[in-house]
Amino acid sequence: MIGGRSLVLLLLLGAIAFPLGASSAGAQGLGVAAPGDRRPLDIQADKGIEWRQNDNVYIARGNASAARGNATLYADTLVAHYRSTSPDRPRNADTGAISGPTEVYRVEADGNVRLVNETQTVYGSHAVYDIDSATAVFTGANLKLVTPRDTVTARDSLEWYDNKNLGVARGDALAVREDAKRLAGDVLVALVLRPPNEPARITRIDAQGHVTVTTLADIAQGASGVYNVDTGIATLKGGVTITRGENQLRGQYAVVDLNNNVSRILSELPGDAASSANGTASPRTPVHGLVVPRSSGKPTPP
Repeated sequence: MIGGRSLVLLLLLGAIAFPLGASSAGAQGLGVAAPGDRRPLDIQADKGIEWRQNDNVYIARGNASAARGNATLYADTLVAHYRSTSPDRPRNADTGAISGPTEVYRVEADGNVRLVNETQTVYGSHAVYDIDSATAVFTGANLKLVTPRDTVTARDSLEWYDNKNLGVARGDALAVREDAKRLAGDVLVALVLRPPNEPARITRIDAQGHVTVTTLADIAQGASGVYNVDTGIATLKGGVTITRGENQLRGQYAVVDLNNNVSRILSELPGDAASSANGTASPRTPVHGLVVPRSSGKPTPP
């Protein structure tokens, strides 16, 4: 056990990331660890840092933090698993300890986990970052990602797949932008675009299961949906309803413009009309509406 509050370790960790509000530096996200990153990681812990050479791990306990660049990972306990970078170098036959140069391939955080950089913060009870697959998974209670414009919450997990540029929120997932635009579903999958020399940004969110889109005026619900972030338009399908006050429209498809607060119920998917000639269009379905007249406030005559 290495005592003291602070210790700089030359751990070769790479970068945990999640899509909303990703930074522009190298198109990275949260930036704690990325393969090939040779910057030192500053690890601090109130109760000390333990180096288990036989198990090939470092363990930081007690209000632990790991900082690199503008990103810091906080937890009650941090565990870094490492391995040899020289496969031909033999381990100690008795203890299994590694000699020579090493690299960290997995980081685990337990208890009051918080990952912070200049543009976003991710919260959870447990987190695992697998550097080989560039995958970060946050689980536990009170899962939340916060950026200056967006808040994403989930019940089961918040996940980031760096090689696929995908972020996933599972279980009662909810994305809220500026407290006005809300997209909810059982699962939300965000596709991130990384333009050269520009900040990474979300271009599309796919929603599956009990999808709800909320604007200032309407609530639209369906089985699945796609939200185009660039245009602000969400397309829903499967048992769709649009509710405004006591009025309700029902059909199989809907288009909701979150930027202009305009919602439409449709008998076919947008673009299907053009393919009707060759028989590839989705079948038309009836559209129903329930419009409740406003009360005039005058008593009904006998």
